[in-house]
Amino acid sequence: MDNKTNHIVWTDDQIADFRQTLLAWYDAEKRDLPWRRDQDPYHVMVSEIMLQQTQVQTVIPYYERFLTAFPTVQALADAPEAQVLKAWEGLGYYSRARNLQKAAQQVTHERGGEWPRTAAGLSELRGIGPYTAGAIASIAYGEAEPAIDGNAFRVFARLLCIPDDITKPKTRQVFDRVIRRIIDPERPGDFNQAIMDLGSSYMAAKNPDPAHSPVARFDASYITDHVLDYPVKTKKPRPVPVDYFAIAVHSEAGWLMTPRPADGLLGGMLMWPLIQKEGLVDIAASSDVAAANAVLSAALGTQLQLLDAGVPIVKHTFTHRQWRLQILRADVQAFTPQDSDYQWADAATLAANSLPTVQKKLFRALE
Repeated sequence: MDNKTNHIVWTDDQIADFRQTLLAWYDAEKRDLPWRRDQDPYHVMVSEIMLQQTQVQTVIPYYERFLTAFPTVQALADAPEAQVLKAWEGLGYYSRARNLQKAAQQVTHERGGEWPRTAAGLSELRGIGPYTAGAIASIAYGEAEPAIDGNAFRVFARLLCIPDDITKPKTRQVFDRVIRRIIDPERPGDFNQAIMDLGSSYMAAKNPDPAHSPVARFDASYITDHVLDYPVKTKKPRPVPVDYFAIAVHSEAGWLMTPRPADGLLGGMLMWPLIQKEGLVDIAASSDVAAANAVLSAALGTQLQLLDAGVPIVKHTFTHRQWRLQILRADVQAFTPQDSDYQWADAATLAANSLPTVQKKLFRALE
């Protein structure tokens, strides 16, 4: 047992046995994924960034389309941001796409096309955290660097009955120390990918099948009948609800749109104007709708007549908050908005821009 965290510690012989068993299974059964067909660091980076917060089967067609549009790191670095966001449309968490392009620009413009070859160097690229740096370094360059994501936390917590709470930042250090001792120094990339496959199959979060796992005899949680007790993980707090009016103003010129604040959720993406209801309490008006009407009319420099669209509240959940959106509607003659942040967007403009999922929900609700 480990004196610091009270988990099982393998002997050198057990580690060698585990490596051989795991990699023999991986060689025979590994998933055929498009980003595993070579060790190109660009391909690994794109796939790993896409796989954050997104399931493998969802990512595959996006990955293939993305590489068709931007076949090289240079192509991604030099593409217009709007084109990158359009290719990313539907994957969500759009800051990932922006950071991916910025990392490509660092490699191309600042490093002359030369990739960092270590996890430490890769961590200097925009949006590349410890897990992604470990994945690229191990797969593309053979560095014996752990790639610690949710799968790795779950697999090693169950194998060794690690009791540390994985929601606490310091716990990563515990797992890093454990995995560094166990990772295969000759095939670190395959080792990390085998752990990913194990964590998505026999040792999955839901409906695991430890009895048939290729590493069942190493799995202390299975042997002691405590599989679902690991990993230890405190529950996330419920997302905080935030109430908005979503303003659907339409004219012959299209829909009135505005970019989201650059430093907030969905930064820079086009949406209908949103007015937070909480901010309307100090505005003298007969109702919240009248207050919203006054706020937007003042910004646009024209008088609107907003009405409740009569459709159900649209809900959209982010990691820490949930937007609850009540649609207000106005049909008007086209005018030039006083505030240049507002613009009319016709069907072609909407098609050319990447719209966030929540805006697509709003369109569907109004339809």
